[in-house]
Amino acid sequence: MTRVLALTDPLYRLNSCCPYYTMFPLSFPLQVLSRAPANAVVLDPFCGRGTTNYAARIRGLRSVGIDTNPVAVAIARAKFSGVSPTSVIDRCAELLESHSDPNMPTGNFWRLCYHIDTLRSICSLREHFVADALTKTDQTLLALLLGILHGPLTKGRPSYLSNQMPRTYATKPGGAIAYWNARGLAAPKVDLLDAIGRRAAFVLSEVPKVVKGRVILGDALEVRLRPKTFSHIVTSPPYYGMYTYYPDQWLRAWFLGGPDFPSQTSVAQIGKGSRETFTRNLAKAWKRIAVWSKPGARLVVRFGSLPSAATDPARLLSRSLDLAGAGWKVTRIMPAGDSTRGKRQATQFNEVLGGTVEEVDLYAELAA
Repeated sequence: MTRVLALTDPLYRLNSCCPYYTMFPLSFPLQVLSRAPANAVVLDPFCGRGTTNYAARIRGLRSVGIDTNPVAVAIARAKFSGVSPTSVIDRCAELLESHSDPNMPTGNFWRLCYHIDTLRSICSLREHFVADALTKTDQTLLALLLGILHGPLTKGRPSYLSNQMPRTYATKPGGAIAYWNARGLAAPKVDLLDAIGRRAAFVLSEVPKVVKGRVILGDALEVRLRPKTFSHIVTSPPYYGMYTYYPDQWLRAWFLGGPDFPSQTSVAQIGKGSRETFTRNLAKAWKRIAVWSKPGARLVVRFGSLPSAATDPARLLSRSLDLAGAGWKVTRIMPAGDSTRGKRQATQFNEVLGGTVEEVDLYAELAA
């Protein structure tokens, strides 16, 4: 019998190991995959933090994810982990001792963002994750670290390592400094090992059985996969005009080896360019995915529109599938609801851009 998950179920926790700016709720791919046969193989070509992959794991299905954002990929890879909280804590302690005198960034932002002792611990771990190949335990520790690297101040024991900051994206230095100075906020001294220990114990208290899968750092327009492999494709492409995923994660990107300031250099994003360019690039993706898919494969896409780049999501998606000319037949399109109803992919666009985002779920099948 398939286990019915309540919102408070411990199996949800690993999926939420790192707050992320955009996401769809785990309940969406779980519902889509609820009747998938045991031999189904799942693909998410725009996987973000790996929610589809984690849903596939819960269902006992093999899966592959693809994303261009190294921060997202680092989080998504942890969704395949089966390590224990103790192994993660022990590994963290080992790495802190191994890199006890790290290189550290300087300047007002870093002085105000982190207590000097906390920053030293962060940089000690950063030296390992930048330089060395990662084990499964490392991948899990990395995702947990990215999840607590910045976030709000708390009244009790600190859960995040930084001064006051959003959990899901990193404030740019100028705005952060002005905010902290105006309110007289000082960076808390946080015992990193203690914070990771508490987070690991919570997130890893119960995880599903390990299932074969992987997440590829790359572009769905360029990655090569074996033909006729996938039976289910569940995804949510970046919305037209949305291409700031990487710059908005600049602090996490720094931890992965990026510069110690927000970089204007971005990873490849399909959302760039004109609406027509975006539609045609999306069509190219559907065409490639059709080659990787089995005849009769199901494609389910959640898609919406930015208030600042308004478009009809159902019409754009349908046109991109037509342009692909790959045999995808749309079977139904239905409203997914307003993005304020639960954790939709663009919930936080309301805060940044104003307005709400109407999303749709498109279902299609690949011709036999």
